[in-house]
Amino acid sequence: LGLVNPAIYIDQLLGVKEVKFDWPKFSWVGSPERIDQVLFIRTDFPQKTLDDLRKAKEAPRCGALARTTLAYFLPKLLEEGLGVKIHMVLGYGGGGDMNLAMEKGEIHCRAGTVSAYVGREPTRTWIKTGFVRALVHSGTKRYATLPDVPTFYELAETYKTPDAIKRVAKVLLSSGDFGRPFFAPPGMPADRVKVLREAFVKTMNDPALLADAKKRKWDLDLTTGEELETIAKEVMVQPPEVIERVKKVLEN
Repeated sequence: LGLVNPAIYIDQLLGVKEVKFDWPKFSWVGSPERIDQVLFIRTDFPQKTLDDLRKAKEAPRCGALARTTLAYFLPKLLEEGLGVKIHMVLGYGGGGDMNLAMEKGEIHCRAGTVSAYVGREPTRTWIKTGFVRALVHSGTKRYATLPDVPTFYELAETYKTPDAIKRVAKVLLSSGDFGRPFFAPPGMPADRVKVLREAFVKTMNDPALLADAKKRKWDLDLTTGEELETIAKEVMVQPPEVIERVKKVLEN
């Protein structure tokens, strides 16, 4: 069984020579959650709104692990689609490293999962103390826990983002729909895939697991193996012009 970065399909889309897999052909088992991203920034950054950031003389520094990660996509889409200048700082080892960098002032902003932002430390305390504020999130609709934070898609309409960039956003942000995907090797017999999928669904509905998740403030949102399989097939069918646009976004 594999559990990987849900955005690695983009390497295949872009024709990266190191790719030795075919994303739609994995035997998809399921995911415990969808991973929508929220971009948050230190409140002491001089520019307070997206309109202000569009006119800022100095771009905020945003941290990320690498170009093919969820934390990179959302800031870059703001830059490409809304004209917000952002200086990306890559190479951090994970969320903990980026949080420390924000505390030190090395970076001003970063993207992380909505569930972690509102439900885990240190961001839960940062929100209460006013250390950070959320600018935008990648979901298709607003969260009840973040009612005042707009989605990228809302802002794209407000700022009249070109359709080409909207299509690029769909390709990149689909990685959040995969969530934390479990899969088995390609070519696994259908009866075995069925057993794994049924076991995953049963596990995700287990009362003890759900109680433990609630205790830890984890938001579970099951995506079945069948749903993952459909998403995997759909996201890999893109016209050449969209793929070229994705390349340009990730190369900048």
